[in-house]
Amino acid sequence: MRTVPIFLTFMYCYIIIASTGCSLSNLQDKELASFEQQEDFRWPEGKRAAISLTFDDARFSQVERGLPILDEYGAKATFYVSIEPLEKRLDEWKRAIANGHEIGNHTLTHPCSGNFSFARERALENYTLDKMRNELEEANNIIERLLDVRPVTFAYPCGQKYVGRGRNLKSYVPVVAEEFFAGRGWMDEWSNDPGFCDMAQLMAMELDGKDFEQVKQLFDRTLANGGWLVFCGHDIGEGGRQTTLSSTLKAICEYAQDPANGLWLDTVEAVARYILKQRTGTGG
Repeated sequence: MRTVPIFLTFMYCYIIIASTGCSLSNLQDKELASFEQQEDFRWPEGKRAAISLTFDDARFSQVERGLPILDEYGAKATFYVSIEPLEKRLDEWKRAIANGHEIGNHTLTHPCSGNFSFARERALENYTLDKMRNELEEANNIIERLLDVRPVTFAYPCGQKYVGRGRNLKSYVPVVAEEFFAGRGWMDEWSNDPGFCDMAQLMAMELDGKDFEQVKQLFDRTLANGGWLVFCGHDIGEGGRQTTLSSTLKAICEYAQDPANGLWLDTVEAVARYILKQRTGTGG
């Protein structure tokens, strides 16, 4: 007599787990099966373009200087974290999550080409697809254990998207597409077309070192074509290598806050979810 209710309970739990765990792949599979470029894509609430601010490596200046600026304006950003520095500032990163910022995956060891001397011990040329997949999953597991959130977007370290070398070289973009809603590149030259872009390899432009006049030119260009401009920064402060200027960050937040400028500033996850829902016709 007890077999049936136990079985039904098991099936009920399985359905719940499957339905939540597969929401990512369901959206992506539906898009791949029916993808057509959308010429009439529309941003929400009459916005004319979208922007996302992203910062890599969980650098200390991000929590010390960047988060106070973002929170002052209510602006939401995406942080692609490296595990070791993340563990040293857990309270600040938990507070960032509570304030609506996104935490993304940036691998476990930040592998790049071995041509960079700092990456020789973790060179992409010596990776396989299985090794990369395992690293992405392990990084997600650690982040979830530390912060109680599981990343759904990813940033390619050094903007490089391959493993192996020569005839054995393979793109790991398909692995990212299976594991995440979106994958962000780096050092690109244009914004993303929301009706066409490949969510697994989004184009991103460097924010470090730019003053607001340079940023404003990119805003104008993105507004003209209704695109999604993704910025990538590292440190945040008054100057230096790989540093987003505090003054520029403040000016971006102020500009995006003015409804007359027509910009939607939000996390990569939020914008990616909106685009996927629009392209698959599931609302949003």
